Amino acid sequence: MAKLISKTYGDALLEIAKEEKKVDLLLEEVTAVMAILKDNPEFSKLMNNPRISVDEKQTVMSNVFEGRISNELMGFFSMIVNKGRYDHIDEIFTYFQDEVKKIKGIGVAYVTTPLELSDAQKKNVEKKLLETAGFKQMEMHYDIDSELVGGMRIRIGDRVVDSSIHTKILKMQQDMMKVMV
Repeated sequence: MAKLISKTYGDALLEIAKEEKKVDLLLEEVTAVMAILKDNPEFSKLMNNPRISVDEKQTVMSNVFEGRISNELMGFFSMIVNKGRYDHIDEIFTYFQDEVKKIKGIGVAYVTTPLELSDAQKKNVEKKLLETAGFKQMEMHYDIDSELVGGMRIRIGDRVVDSSIHTKILKMQQDMMKVMV
């Protein structure tokens, strides 16, 4: 259900952005608002409180965001509050961001390695991904997991390439268990 809600409302926001030719502006605003909401969890508690009326929530939204974000995003927020979907705002905004990135040809990669990569190594990984994944640009996220021992794990969307030593050892163990039986 949550995926359907995020898709429905995220697509609606994307259509508004396209119609008004403000895709970049709304992406920038959504990203900024998400950061503000993450830093202020009390605001979401307030907006999700069932004892506070929709009118009071609308007033709070106006006081906080009016004049600071575009009329399009303000209207979208208003609709979300009126429909009682504020509790899905993070998923909606994340869906919107992902869809805009698809349109712009931006791939998002999560690279996990056992040790910190140097800047040159990071650039090399990004270059290889651009060559093989077919994106115009990459948004790279790096993480360290010492259990990998060596190699790396790369995730782009729902695709995972795992060339870590840890995974190879696990596979060898599984293969050996089949032989022993």
